[in-house]
Amino acid sequence: MNNSPLPVRLGEVDTQCRYPVIIGADGDGQVIGKAFRWHRNWLVTTTAGEHNLGRPPKGNKGIDMATSYLAEEYAAGRLSAVPPPTAEATAELCGPVPLLHPRMPATPRNISQAHTAFAGLTEHYWKPVATGFPGSDNAWFLLCELCGWSGVRYWSHHRGRNGNPPSAHRHNGGCIGKEKVRALIAAYQR
Repeated sequence: MNNSPLPVRLGEVDTQCRYPVIIGADGDGQVIGKAFRWHRNWLVTTTAGEHNLGRPPKGNKGIDMATSYLAEEYAAGRLSAVPPPTAEATAELCGPVPLLHPRMPATPRNISQAHTAFAGLTEHYWKPVATGFPGSDNAWFLLCELCGWSGVRYWSHHRGRNGNPPSAHRHNGGCIGKEKVRALIAAYQR
């Protein structure tokens, strides 16, 4: 344990949509836990297990709440730091993902929504990378089949509203352009 105040930062999100919380200077930081959102609650996983922090107070960011919690637990000596993984999971598809995320119960409604989500992703050239359908408002690590970008997206941002297709803006970091997206995807021609 190190009682001196160390800088805390977030690492790159992994394919499970968990953000590593790193303590220490660049180059020699150690992971004290991972933070992620699930159905509006923020959870952390550590060497001590998983803990649900609940929802952040109104006006506060959940990721900040999770980062502060992990830093306090580490400073109090209740958490161990571990070296960052040498090889993060890649964003390459290695086979079909399951229909539902492991945290999603296999209810008829969830199964129906998952089929709808997968059909929508296919129509709009997206592929899930590591997990099945996590629910509309949970982070989902997806691959853009138009340009190869991969990262965290939400099904609620992809499904469109009131019978309209979703926005032609696919993700930050550039894609093929809104006009090309509209030309390639049949939903924009209806």
